[in-house]
Amino acid sequence: MGLTIVAAALVLVLFYLFTSIKIVRQGYQYTIEHFGRYTNTAAPGFNFYPAFFYRVGRKVNMMEQVIDIPGQEIITKDNAIVSTDGVVFFQVLDAAKAAYEVSDLYVALLQLTTTNLRTVMGSMDLDETLSKRDEINARLLSVVDHATVPWGVKITRVEIKDIRPPADIVTAMGRQMKAEREKRANILDAEGSRASEILRAEGQKQARILEAEGRRESAFRDSEARERAAEAEAKATTVVTAAIGSGGAQAINYFIAQKYVEALGKFATSPNAKTILFPVEATQLIGTLGGIGEIAKEALGGSGTPLPSRPQVAPAPTPADPRQSALAPPPPASDA
Repeated sequence: MGLTIVAAALVLVLFYLFTSIKIVRQGYQYTIEHFGRYTNTAAPGFNFYPAFFYRVGRKVNMMEQVIDIPGQEIITKDNAIVSTDGVVFFQVLDAAKAAYEVSDLYVALLQLTTTNLRTVMGSMDLDETLSKRDEINARLLSVVDHATVPWGVKITRVEIKDIRPPADIVTAMGRQMKAEREKRANILDAEGSRASEILRAEGQKQARILEAEGRRESAFRDSEARERAAEAEAKATTVVTAAIGSGGAQAINYFIAQKYVEALGKFATSPNAKTILFPVEATQLIGTLGGIGEIAKEALGGSGTPLPSRPQVAPAPTPADPRQSALAPPPPASDA
């Protein structure tokens, strides 16, 4: 009988010890209540609190959590109705406040975020709600995080997932976007045409300027060439005049004979002339050559060997009819 009582007492002691041990998992914290009043927070790991005197009040998740905001219709500032939904990321920092400062933390966060979402988006135009999601998220985060400070909760992020305007507004926005893009295209085309005309005009202007400068340079070069030619002609005239002054009539005959021979050479080498008929007396050419010989003798000072003189040839009688002169055979050449 005594052994039975001892065994029963030992079992009760072991049962009491096991019920007094509290094992808290990582990522959670337990609130400990002493006769219903909060006294302490059990951290992850092994904890011992005497049973029947202490008990676990709430098991609080300390990890970051997410709440899905259901879709709802919101009236914007310009009376447009849009449907939107989103998500809220939060983390409990104080397990006691999250357990005892608010009745249901998840419902409270959901309602708080929903009402503030209506307030923020209701103060904006439709275009702003569609184009300023970052601003909406930032404003919601600031408002909700400030409101949840007494609950020991930190709002880390608030994100708007989707904003769906009505179908007729979407169609109108599509037409507006198309018209705006066509307007931009027309403006770009006009600006391109304007720039092209300006560049073309600038090119023509530069071309005319360069052409005028080229004509100016060409005229300057031409005038310079004419000036150089005139100077050469004047110098040549001076030299010829000096030669005539020192040589007399023989020098004049020399220059005339030179020009005469050059003219005959040009007639002979002309590619278009097959037969040349002109009145030329051979005695005139021989007399000219004799004048050249006299000039050479004077240049030699009379000391040089005299040139062999050609016999004088009587000039051919000039016929009355020019055609006979052209068709008459040349006079027979005499032996030297």
